[in-house]
Amino acid sequence: MDAQFWHDRWASNEIGFHKSDANPLLVQYFDKLSLAKESRVFLPLCGKTLDIGWLLSRGCRVAGAELSAVAIKQLFADLGVTPSITKVGALDHYHAPQLHLFVGDFFHVTPTLLGQVDAVYDRAAIVALPRDMRARYATHLMTLTAHAPQLLISFEYDQQVMEGPPFSVTTEEIQQHYSKRYDISILTNLDVPGGLKGRCPATERVYVLRAGRP
Repeated sequence: MDAQFWHDRWASNEIGFHKSDANPLLVQYFDKLSLAKESRVFLPLCGKTLDIGWLLSRGCRVAGAELSAVAIKQLFADLGVTPSITKVGALDHYHAPQLHLFVGDFFHVTPTLLGQVDAVYDRAAIVALPRDMRARYATHLMTLTAHAPQLLISFEYDQQVMEGPPFSVTTEEIQQHYSKRYDISILTNLDVPGGLKGRCPATERVYVLRAGRP
């Protein structure tokens, strides 16, 4: 899977992964992060998620990274906000009060560019990546955010029944990527109503990760 796959999905509006409302799991479990007011939340591979508007409404500052400029332009249009756009290395930086989004390759985002992060909300990032990219993603995310706490949502299903994305990411794999630096708790397990994409029985799982190890 390469960048062109996602550019093509956005260009053809094949974005079944995009939700039309803020994710109810974010609404229900966000307070488990125990963040102070005006904390800065980072959303990797954020798309045009309405979760960003919800986080802003809660008084958070929001940062994100997204490959597709189409998605980010739609996001700002949905918010009714006109961003300033600057070039920072290989990335385009779309910014407005309380909101900073970097468009381009996630692996080109650096800690210096991103700045302070108080928490990570992985809504649909790790599950968007094939297995051979996920370890690199997790390592880079921890470096970017100085092991900030995470609210992470994943799917688990029989990958032989349906190909991703979203891909199946098991609890064992989450442990493999993160347990050396985080204490990991499962907040809930939910059966996906009607199955994933209406085709495959799946479990949606919500984790909170807290740095507890040197």
